[in-house]
Amino acid sequence: MGATFAATTTRWVVGILFVLTLLASMANLLIPQDSALHVSTYTITLLGKYLCYALLALAVDVVWGYCGVLSLGHAAFFALGGYGMGMYLMRQIGDRGVYGNPELPDFMVFLNWDALPWYWFGMDQFWFAMLMALLVPGLLAFVFGWLAFRSRVTGVYLSIMTQALTYALMLAFFRNEMGFGGNNGLTDFKDILGFSLQSDNVRVVLFATTAFMLAAAYVASHFIMSSRFGRVIVSIRDSEARTRFMGYRTENYKVWLFVYSALLAAVAGALYVPQVGIINPGEFSPINSIEVVVWVALGGRGTLYGAIIGAILVNYAKTRFTAILPDGWLFALGALFVLVTLFLPKGIAGLLAKIKPAKGSGNGDGGVAAEGASS
Repeated sequence: MGATFAATTTRWVVGILFVLTLLASMANLLIPQDSALHVSTYTITLLGKYLCYALLALAVDVVWGYCGVLSLGHAAFFALGGYGMGMYLMRQIGDRGVYGNPELPDFMVFLNWDALPWYWFGMDQFWFAMLMALLVPGLLAFVFGWLAFRSRVTGVYLSIMTQALTYALMLAFFRNEMGFGGNNGLTDFKDILGFSLQSDNVRVVLFATTAFMLAAAYVASHFIMSSRFGRVIVSIRDSEARTRFMGYRTENYKVWLFVYSALLAAVAGALYVPQVGIINPGEFSPINSIEVVVWVALGGRGTLYGAIIGAILVNYAKTRFTAILPDGWLFALGALFVLVTLFLPKGIAGLLAKIKPAKGSGNGDGGVAAEGASS
């Protein structure tokens, strides 16, 4: 029954994403702006941002909910993926910048740079930029994971190390001599693949692409966690010593899962930048990584779909609270987290698991949610 419930949940998640994306896109492109059913381009962009955050939360849930590795540094992989996309978008500006330099971005001209740094070469090609947006975070995750997991660093010590990693990157990217725009970051983007980022059609395509990537990541993650690899991962979470005693090289499993999770976060960052229009060192902030953990905890860790629900709900609440309570929205969000902790210790997914029919219960995604919340 557990596998059936997990498969049903996957179909529901993919189906809901498809339907909502289709309806929102049609309401933006086909319904007149003066109609009550019209969805504004601003709303489309906001929804796209929420889905990027949902993909980031999914990445954290993969390693925390299923493997028990609490990472407080996934904002680093998210930001690195975003900078890869941002560098490509900056190269597309060409001579349309403030200073009219066809090769150097405006911030380099302002800082009196004479030539483009070597690590910017090739970033004017979309395929190469996207390769770097995945390769750099993936390689960083591999090196960090290989060193940490082979040294058997676990628990709070690993969490502190991941937080130190993203903080160090934030400090580095703040420096102007790094060549990434310093405090201001990268912004004022014009085109992507030759199409204007201000176009409604492009905004809808970016939103739909984000929804597609989220659905693909969900299906891939479900497949991985339902496989033999996934069962070993869950056993590592429950008792790594026993799993190692049975002959499994647990550090190898953790490293590759950590790399996979980092790649998901990097994809989320790359999709986030063209929709939001800016990437700066603030995205590396450790508080961002902590906030993602809160999304996952609120939605229900170890469920995949709970991470998506938590990310969308919290960010929607943040949007509403900042408009209604501009001076007290943090208190409103804090109250929301406290209420969920007190009355929904297993998150929203745990509540959904309780209200579903008893015959649908099992050890699938819902069962893992219960195990993950108690471990």
